[in-house]
Amino acid sequence: MTELHVIFGTGPLGKWTARELARLGKQVRMINRSGKADRLPESIEVVASDAYDVKKNIEVTQGASAIYQCAQPHYYEWAQKFLSLQRAILEAAIANGAKLIVGDNLYMYGSPHGQLLREDSPIRPNSKKGQVRAEMAQAVMDAHEKGKVRAAIGRASDFFGPDDHDLTGFAILPAVQNKPVNLIGNIHQPHTFTYVADFGKLLATLGTHDEALGQVWFTPSNAPLTQAEFMKLIEAELGQSVKARVGGPLMLRFLGLFNREIKETVEMIFEWMEPYIIDSSKAQNAFGLQPTPLKEAIKVTLDWCKEVISQE
Repeated sequence: MTELHVIFGTGPLGKWTARELARLGKQVRMINRSGKADRLPESIEVVASDAYDVKKNIEVTQGASAIYQCAQPHYYEWAQKFLSLQRAILEAAIANGAKLIVGDNLYMYGSPHGQLLREDSPIRPNSKKGQVRAEMAQAVMDAHEKGKVRAAIGRASDFFGPDDHDLTGFAILPAVQNKPVNLIGNIHQPHTFTYVADFGKLLATLGTHDEALGQVWFTPSNAPLTQAEFMKLIEAELGQSVKARVGGPLMLRFLGLFNREIKETVEMIFEWMEPYIIDSSKAQNAFGLQPTPLKEAIKVTLDWCKEVISQE
């Protein structure tokens, strides 16, 4: 019997984790509300369920070797719903004796004030969502320490790539439509960008390497670059100039009056006002993982953007 790996969430991270596990020859089941997801290998099963329901989670993960938490509520519902969502998935991992691999971000570190971020950097959240992420990570690590579950956490910086409608949808896709791309904060500050396929590959690696358990790991990511430099790479790949709109704190606050997702971005703008750089050498050294070269990542992303537009 092939080893079963169950992924909660069919967003970009869930999909890239699933593709990598399928490539490794694992049996993959994905859980979302609709039971449907596109652009996946035929071998992957997609099941409709409610991830907030512990009983259902225990049923759909029965016999799983590893469970991946890649699901999340709407950005504006994190404070109300995210902890209970993770708790329901954690309970299923405990009940079924499965490993739990959590897809996480960097919000819990707060502002690094230009310092390099590493896995063991101090946890100093300076935002509501950073506080939520800190509490969630603590809950997972506490359960691991107490021997209730075997768990690992994979973290990434702001990610882009195929299947992502957030950063990619705002800052890359418009370039392919001959519209201005939307940038944020100070576009001349260096920033680590993570390619979402590399994030999925990290989570699949954590779920298939027991030596990864009990630890936090950063996704292998390319050297930092500014948003302005990123835009130049898009221009080079497209062979045409790209215009940009830049949203500062005031503009985002104003737009946030009309859009709940944008309103939630305001407290995170510090990431885009100063250098925001991670050191991902830990996972690279431990597992021999390398980030996808940036030029290749941008080309694949732009090809996906063109595909999205052609289907509209």
